[in-house]
Amino acid sequence: MKYEETSELEDKSPCSAIRADLKMCLLESDCCKDRKKTPRECLTSHDPRVPEECFALKTLLFECKRSLLDNRARFRGRKGY
Repeated sequence: MKYEETSELEDKSPCSAIRADLKMCLLESDCCKDRKKTPRECLTSHDPRVPEECFALKTLLFECKRSLLDNRARFRGRKGY
């Protein structure tokens, strides 16, 4: 699942595209649709109705945010750009 690239994101911060992908993935999951849970509750409870892709996006978002704090990133470039 990918965020629609045709429209501009209002959030221009680093890692915003990954964050938008994660939001869309969670909102489209059966956990949020059928059980009416919040996306945060679905992620923390490790609900089996949440696809593995969402958990992979969560890890990718963590790595992107961690790279912002890494001083070596100024040479390598930020992840998720």
